[in-house]
Amino acid sequence: MGDELSILTALVDEGYAGTRLDKALAGLVPSLSRERLKALILDGQVSEADGKSVRDPSRKVEAGQSFVLRIPEATPADAQPQDIPLSIIHEDPHLVVVDKPAGLVVHPAAGNPDGTLVNALLHHCTGELSGIGGVARPGIVHRIDKDTSGLLVVAKTDAAHEGLARQFKDHSISRLYQAIVSGHPRPMSGTVRGWIGRSDRDRKKMAVQPEGRGKHAVTHYRTLESLAHAALVECRLETGRTHQVRVHMAHIGHPLVGDPAYGTRASRGGALGTLSGRLAFRRQALHAARLGFIHPVTGERLEFDSPPPADMQQLLSQLRL
Repeated sequence: MGDELSILTALVDEGYAGTRLDKALAGLVPSLSRERLKALILDGQVSEADGKSVRDPSRKVEAGQSFVLRIPEATPADAQPQDIPLSIIHEDPHLVVVDKPAGLVVHPAAGNPDGTLVNALLHHCTGELSGIGGVARPGIVHRIDKDTSGLLVVAKTDAAHEGLARQFKDHSISRLYQAIVSGHPRPMSGTVRGWIGRSDRDRKKMAVQPEGRGKHAVTHYRTLESLAHAALVECRLETGRTHQVRVHMAHIGHPLVGDPAYGTRASRGGALGTLSGRLAFRRQALHAARLGFIHPVTGERLEFDSPPPADMQQLLSQLRL
């Protein structure tokens, strides 16, 4: 599978005693997915401290056991570099912070094979890509939806990838979103706690589920400004689940204006549109406005801010009382 790129050591603590090897390693090495770890185990790239290979992902581990992971050289990326303009907020030898515009998909997938942020980063970061995920590509450690704008951090090195993934896993990354929601939340500030998982009615959507189904999710919100039949709110994420802000705000009766998946007719412009003509806003009104984290290599605290883009500014102007 190529030359070794890096070697990692994982020590099993009491919290993972009695669990499967692949599951334990996924918790101990957050930069690698469980599927990636399972593949490494089956390929003989994981061994005990004495050098004996372990090839059974379901093997139960014990506290105090130590495992050595050999991470092979990354295989070439399927995605091709494309010269797509990027708004770079910060860049150093280890990472890059991008202000993503609405409409730009983060990663190639069915229906979006190219023209993505990854294609742009492959062009921008040629020869400086994290390969910790098994593929030579920029280290995408978190994503924001195609039609959500705002800040995103990407790893250029494996050390940065590992450190950022660890911070996302322990929820120490600071993330603030600004959203324009339908109606006026009461109370004006509060906390939404609700497990988020796939919707039973539509598998393409997420939904608040009973405790134990899906993943635990917590959103803290506060109203920044009351608007005409709407409000500008700030949402601080304690966790980072798929569509978390969109799902939680809809759950408390205040879906994001323009949201095609979780919005009501009014939040998409029907009732609101009567105030200022039809609102020409065709996406969820959501912007990743602030991102803060500890630099995974230097240890420096970094924090970045991004003002709402022009389309959200225009929408705010239309909705101001």
